[in-house]
Amino acid sequence: MTFPTRIAVPDNVLRIAQKLEDAGFETWCVGGAVRDTLLGLPHHDFDLTTAAHPEKVRELFRRTVPIGIEHGTVAVLDGKGQPHEVTTFRKDIKTDGRHAVVEFGGSLMDDLARRDFTINAIAYHPLRHEWRDPFGGADDLEKRLIRSVGDPNWRFQEDYLRILRALRFSARFDFRIHARTLEALKANVSGLAQLSAERVRDEWFKGLKQAQKASRLVHLWMSTGAARIWLPEIRDTGDAAREAKNIDRLPRDPVLISSLLPSDPPSLLTRLKCSNKDIERARAIRDWRERYPDPRHLPAVRRWLAATAGYADDLLSLLPALDSSRLPSLAARLPSIVESVRAAKDPLSLGDLAVNGDDLIAAGVRAGPTVGETLQRLFDEVLDDPARNTREYLLSRV
Repeated sequence: MTFPTRIAVPDNVLRIAQKLEDAGFETWCVGGAVRDTLLGLPHHDFDLTTAAHPEKVRELFRRTVPIGIEHGTVAVLDGKGQPHEVTTFRKDIKTDGRHAVVEFGGSLMDDLARRDFTINAIAYHPLRHEWRDPFGGADDLEKRLIRSVGDPNWRFQEDYLRILRALRFSARFDFRIHARTLEALKANVSGLAQLSAERVRDEWFKGLKQAQKASRLVHLWMSTGAARIWLPEIRDTGDAAREAKNIDRLPRDPVLISSLLPSDPPSLLTRLKCSNKDIERARAIRDWRERYPDPRHLPAVRRWLAATAGYADDLLSLLPALDSSRLPSLAARLPSIVESVRAAKDPLSLGDLAVNGDDLIAAGVRAGPTVGETLQRLFDEVLDDPARNTREYLLSRV
């Protein structure tokens, strides 16, 4: 790949680089924005790496946030309050597979040498329009290749999260993983057990959102053994294989996809320390993904909507990915039938009833559990026929 003469760097990033250079500190653009620019892809803000130590960066700029000061990263806020990451040249001096102790004061070469993959170890000088690519990252971009910087075994053992990053980049860009890098990845996959659930969850969710095909990411996790460590509920069975292919038909919702594939979605999301809200979504999907109503029977559709409550849309979103033989007759019509029920504003919860508990007590129902039981019986009648949802009719039934 031939480097362009220059690339478009935002003015606010140029001003930060210029100020650092004017103060005598070498400064380069690095990271994903450089890589994605070379690939012709949209990207986020450029990150900067510099010879200036973190405390010097904070002295030079009036508004900063020490977002990763122990690793040399300071966010410099521009005039609009937008943060731009500035990280000091660094090299690793100790690592345990999860965390690295870094030393500041190295060179650009030291900084690029500690990066994970060659495609992420390319630097561009925003003022002199020079390029540095000591590990052949540009060639690997052209070859559509994920390759470790230096010894792949050592790269993964420095931080086992790089295994998952390799899988994510491969699925995102549709790149193959270099043979030696893939061999080392599989050899070190057991090290993933050392990672925190939060880091693994973020990488899994980010991968599902970014992958050209989510099914490719799932295949990579399963074929390399990563799923065995963190997603054991996704078993390599015939049903799982079919559903993995079908997930490309789903919205890029990581919780939705993570709830379709496993045998026990709440268990998987609990292990990944997801929010209670996400775990409840997974539980509803598990409980209802085999229990869709017959769209020809409106009372059944209304009862299904009432029972699934806020999770009905998740279940409807799953329909394209499910084996049609597992669904009731005419399931393809269900979304339009649900839309018509909602448009008609049919009562779908106890709160939609034309009477409430106070009305029942005033009508002579004894306060206590009987009130709730009576409301539920009235609600059942209304689900059968929404025209019954009038105060007069319901009180007459009481």
